[in-house]
Amino acid sequence: MTSSCCLLTNEALSLAVAPLGAEMQYLRTGSGEDLLWHGDAAFWSGRAPVLFPIVGRAVDDLIAVGDHTAAMPQHGFARRQVFALEEQTETSCRHVLKESPESLALYPFSFVLQVTHELDGNRLHVTAEVQNTDQRVMPFGFGFHPAFCWPLPKSDQKTHSISLASGGNPNRVGLQDGLLRPQPVAGPFSDGELELHEALFKDGALVFPHGAESLRYGPPDGPSLEFQFHNLPDLALWRPPGAPFLCIEPWHGTASYLGDGPQIARRPNSIDLQPGLAVQFGYSVTVHV
Repeated sequence: MTSSCCLLTNEALSLAVAPLGAEMQYLRTGSGEDLLWHGDAAFWSGRAPVLFPIVGRAVDDLIAVGDHTAAMPQHGFARRQVFALEEQTETSCRHVLKESPESLALYPFSFVLQVTHELDGNRLHVTAEVQNTDQRVMPFGFGFHPAFCWPLPKSDQKTHSISLASGGNPNRVGLQDGLLRPQPVAGPFSDGELELHEALFKDGALVFPHGAESLRYGPPDGPSLEFQFHNLPDLALWRPPGAPFLCIEPWHGTASYLGDGPQIARRPNSIDLQPGLAVQFGYSVTVHV
């Protein structure tokens, strides 16, 4: 974290957002307890990266748009780019990323990506807007990848769970080398409840296509985080072995399926955005700690 971070605060929460990747660096309660993972590289150096223009891996780490082919790292390039700060108040900030010669070599489109963080009482809102400023239809995927402490502060219970508001049991897809297996399988939820334990993640992230909905994270009784999502239909949960955090990742788009080609437009749940138009995404976290 550097001195150029945006520092936001109200009576209930404090937040720091770095220009690199427009990534949250900390989210704390009013009394100073950390809610967000702090980025120790022993487990994972990320905290809450923004994923654009792809989510997850591409086959052979290559993407294509028409005849244009380029190497593309997992989760795209936005998380490694410096965003410009365009607006800041005591409780909100907005960062903007536009195309550059470097990005055009990878992803041949002009675009505007805006990411806004806002504190509203005990609630955090994170919103993003992608605008196609090119002359062609622009295919892409988008997602958020925040990591929250496990266990949550003020919790005397290590057992945490995910509770889906609908009580549903979404199917999941397995991963192989970061790519999706072709056939969905029954997910681990039971009547909308999933008790979290390390064995769940022995094969990597749990990916639930079209499985994102309002949910609660925390111990059965005690502190919790409540999530709501906007235009982010896919959900992933991830925890490296032994790590003291859980990533709760809402996406629009996923990794490629095994054996897929490189075309971004054919990736699962890819968006085809018309020239001159924009699309919004967002999530909110209500803190009960």
